[in-house]
Amino acid sequence: MKVHNFSSGPAILPEEVLAEAAQAVIDYKNSGLSILTMSHRNKLFVDVIEEARALVKELLGLSNEHQVLFLGGGASSQFFMVPMNFLGANQFASYTDTGTWANKAIKEAKNFGEVKVLASSKESTYSFIPKDIQVPSDSQYLHLTSNNTIYGTQYHNFPETSVPIVCDMSSDIFSREIPAEKFGLIYAGAQKNMGPAGVTMVALSPEFVERKIDRVIPTMLNYQTHIAENAMFNTPPTFPIYVSLLTMRWIKAQGGLKAMQQKNDHKAAILYQEIDRNPLFRGTVAVEDRSRMNVCFVPENVEHEKPFFDLCTQNGMIDFKGHRSVGGFRASIYNAMPLSSIELMISLMQEFEKKNG
Repeated sequence: MKVHNFSSGPAILPEEVLAEAAQAVIDYKNSGLSILTMSHRNKLFVDVIEEARALVKELLGLSNEHQVLFLGGGASSQFFMVPMNFLGANQFASYTDTGTWANKAIKEAKNFGEVKVLASSKESTYSFIPKDIQVPSDSQYLHLTSNNTIYGTQYHNFPETSVPIVCDMSSDIFSREIPAEKFGLIYAGAQKNMGPAGVTMVALSPEFVERKIDRVIPTMLNYQTHIAENAMFNTPPTFPIYVSLLTMRWIKAQGGLKAMQQKNDHKAAILYQEIDRNPLFRGTVAVEDRSRMNVCFVPENVEHEKPFFDLCTQNGMIDFKGHRSVGGFRASIYNAMPLSSIELMISLMQEFEKKNG
């Protein structure tokens, strides 16, 4: 039976990527070495990380002057690295509170300077994205979380502001085209659309590359350390970087972010259409803010939750149970999720309706 992996992360990767990565574990490019045991100073791996940096810039539409880093620590480490490097004790930064991870970023930033929370949807269980926020022009930056994995909301339009945006794109990186000129810094954990868990991509604009702050910063937490050493100050997470490179090659071969966006929009649209049509289910967030990556929905009758979950499990669907703070179901439909898996879920919802409607 085919397995349909709706996990929110670590998430599905393209089959072609997994096959090529598996071969590289045994013998990378007939070198007699596994990619797992190859020195990060070996030219073969230096070529990997250089191509990976170049592909990040190409896919996201960044300039040659941008710096791309591949770091450890997960995206959660960026919650404190960003303010540590760019928010002084007598300065302030603006944040929006749109979900669990945004809230965690706010808490970390308060350790380094003043934080102004411009808007929050916490009191409404993060069921919408606040609109029309006014960003103070003297903010050091505006921090956003582009997609909220747990609650299923997403920024479909980024705020108009002269302040550079720092954005956590962990769960929708490479899923759509973005207005690159708006962002001073982008960071993303790889384990959704980019690669396996274990590496975090950080892209800094030329402005942020040049920014300095009057604070003693631990060597490993200073972006300048990694910029100076081309992200190889210490041994980087080599295998996750390699698999991320393969995934970015796959995205490019699919037609880049424009093609990814079209496919993702279609997958999400037909699933939301069924949720709205089917009287046994309903969505959990504002329609205009629905995520194209994490589709959250609940049964109208709570007694239907377990039998529908069991029906899906019997048909090979795994890891689509909703987060405990939301309940119900969460279908994470990242780039590599095939349309056929979405169509199967829709057919099971219709089958369930016939039996229980």
